[in-house]
Amino acid sequence: MTDTWKPPYPAFSAKVDPTVEQMVMAYLGVQSKDEASNGKACAAFQTIRESLKLPDGPARHDLVQFVDALGCLNLIVVAYWKAPETYAKWNTSSEIAGWWASDDRLNDGVGYFREIFSPRMEQFETIFTHDYGPFEGVSVLFGNMSEPIFEHGYWGSMRDRLPISQNDTIEPSGSLTVVQGQPAAGGRVIISGHQNLTLIRSGEDWRRTEGEERRTWYEEIEPVLHQGMDFLRDDGLEVGCYSNRYCHHIDENGNPEERGFGVSFWNSLAALEHWGESHPTHLQIFVTFMRNVKKFKELTLYHEVSVFDASNQYFEYINCHPKTGLLRAV
Repeated sequence: MTDTWKPPYPAFSAKVDPTVEQMVMAYLGVQSKDEASNGKACAAFQTIRESLKLPDGPARHDLVQFVDALGCLNLIVVAYWKAPETYAKWNTSSEIAGWWASDDRLNDGVGYFREIFSPRMEQFETIFTHDYGPFEGVSVLFGNMSEPIFEHGYWGSMRDRLPISQNDTIEPSGSLTVVQGQPAAGGRVIISGHQNLTLIRSGEDWRRTEGEERRTWYEEIEPVLHQGMDFLRDDGLEVGCYSNRYCHHIDENGNPEERGFGVSFWNSLAALEHWGESHPTHLQIFVTFMRNVKKFKELTLYHEVSVFDASNQYFEYINCHPKTGLLRAV
């Protein structure tokens, strides 16, 4: 984009703490097989939540739920650490390592999954429609927003916001590999990722909306967003999307909140860009938003995008159905 570019609306990025060099993002989930096992799933989810309070636990976490394509309830903790060393201390403690490795997880009657990523800061970017709180996701760790940025509002701006893109084309290499287990058979399955696998968490907070703005969200924006999320969930492999979850926040008591996000894993940044700029399901979302953008005063939209080194990814699925997360991609 030229130096004279003027974005159509203001946007902001989280100001990263200069002392942070690398983060850890962890999606820790429990999967209920049917309504009869929802109680077991909730109890297991509570155990995971309590484990966050142990020494060296995450600096920030969210509680969300997602109903997948097979109708299974998935309860997920999204946790963030500011340093891999702190996460490693927590993860290798006897309480955490022993609990996940126990054969009891194979016999609990529910599914479990761990999806762990550790981006270096040059592999990470955020964008927000507002520069005030409440912030979302990893931005809560930093607490401050930038001045209005110029790198947004055009195709390719996501790549421009990634510092690594200044000297790296961020092409994928290698492939997803099953390290342990058989995805179709269930049990414990461990998958290794590949170079420059890409994650996007793209969210919305409509708690403060009222009147026409609230009506527009529920009647015009959310329906087309939901269609796009369902497409990626069911048919995303054809466009390079390994997995997509349309998650909604819950509070400490399990009550739904008026905010949510889609989180998806992609073969590459290029595949995510291509879907965004050319696929009808995303263009419908984009066009609908741009048509209504001037109505939005309180609706907060944001995303965080990361690319990862192959060595900084870990995927483990225990007793999950074969369409869970990256299982469906292998």
